[in-house]
Amino acid sequence: MDADIRDLLAAVLEALDIPHPATVGHTEVYDRIRNDRATHAVVALRSVLDVKPLMGIAWTTAYLRERLAEHPPTGYVTVGQAHAALAEGKTWSEAVALPVGEEK
Repeated sequence: MDADIRDLLAAVLEALDIPHPATVGHTEVYDRIRNDRATHAVVALRSVLDVKPLMGIAWTTAYLRERLAEHPPTGYVTVGQAHAALAEGKTWSEAVALPVGEEK
């Protein structure tokens, strides 16, 4: 597989494959972030699949990664974060609470 195509596919996967929230209460934030990231991935894919693309695959991939950096998967507690907090001995309520300053 061409390296540029592989890099673009990896960026699309990065856009869509973000950690799931630990609770239903964090789903709204997760959905908003994932939707923003998916929209940017669709724009990138449409760009490279256009009959006469304006930019090349490498440029489009870099642009997608820049947009993803603007929409990091933060602002909610992930399943992995909750499990790590539980392993440290925290209660479930403590494990799924957002750190101070990250509240919605």
